[in-house]
Amino acid sequence: MPRKPSPSFERSANPRPEPARPLLVNTRKHPRQATSRVAFTEMLIPDDDPVLDFLPFCHPHPRGNSILPDVQRAFIYQLAMTGIVKQAATKVGKSIEALYKLRERPGAEDFARAWDEALEWGRLRLEDCALERALHQGAHDPQANAMLCWVLQHRNAHMVDSRMVRRGHWLWDRIHHEITGRWPDEDEDGAEDV
Repeated sequence: MPRKPSPSFERSANPRPEPARPLLVNTRKHPRQATSRVAFTEMLIPDDDPVLDFLPFCHPHPRGNSILPDVQRAFIYQLAMTGIVKQAATKVGKSIEALYKLRERPGAEDFARAWDEALEWGRLRLEDCALERALHQGAHDPQANAMLCWVLQHRNAHMVDSRMVRRGHWLWDRIHHEITGRWPDEDEDGAEDV
């Protein structure tokens, strides 16, 4: 009769994967009341979201209140969804101060980059929502018209009309520096560059 392996052998031969720690979502009616872990439930975030493609900061000696990589990912995801730092921080149960401290730590540069990218995605989402709401409310509503005007005024404010780029314009100076390696005011001969 064949001998059965001992239970300890079975456990070591087929180790069970550890269950994933749930990401937490605040379930309180008033988010500021969430002061402990029991005020949160699991949050599902997609694995294939490009905004989550960053290297989270890993604490060398994590404590119970450390902002671990899964919470960092949840924060970045919420920030991309809302565009509001305070709201995203509340959703993951961390203070704004702690998140800003983490952002400034050496080694958290990629987290800071993802933060900036998520803010941009959130800003674009808010603009789209405001534009949709303004268009949906109709052409005769003064509030909708004011919102629509504000969105159109601030949308793509960072874009530059190429007809305005001449010597002395910040973009012209920047391109000149990238091509020649010097700023226009550093030119010794004083000749006009084209």
